[in-house]
Amino acid sequence: MPGMRTAIYPGSFDPLTNGHLDLIYRAARLFDRVIVAVAASEGKNPLFSLDERIALLRRVVMTVPNVEVDSFTGLLVDYVEKHQGEAVIRGLRAVSDFEFEFQLALMNRKLNPRVETIFMMPKEAYTFLSSRLVKEIAQLGGDVSGFVPAPVKAALGRKLRQIKRRK
Repeated sequence: MPGMRTAIYPGSFDPLTNGHLDLIYRAARLFDRVIVAVAASEGKNPLFSLDERIALLRRVVMTVPNVEVDSFTGLLVDYVEKHQGEAVIRGLRAVSDFEFEFQLALMNRKLNPRVETIFMMPKEAYTFLSSRLVKEIAQLGGDVSGFVPAPVKAALGRKLRQIKRRK
């Protein structure tokens, strides 16, 4: 929409964590429109299907009026262009994230100089948090309630029980 400042927050969100949610809420205060773009990420062997990840995200952010949830495949810069985005939001938890994210940002700029990348740090309480760690804790029977929204915790429990029954 013309005149609206749109940011795209891409990721696999497998699963959505409180760190992701922190960035979504903060980006929603900075931009008129935030599109949380869920990457298909089939190569990453996701625990949740693309549809499940989208449904969980929509459920959790439904009270934030300027946040939309969508999915994408292909080049992020093409998706950003198609949706008239000005910026890509990327989270930086630690210095170790910076090098990879910096390379991505430079490549995206080379592919489309109009697209800016904005790096945001999560609240200190979430700097250690990753989807991979959350899945590992849940698989080992640990309590993840402090790391993910309640609907995600419930979905993780259901998914892991399904997997256990199949074995």
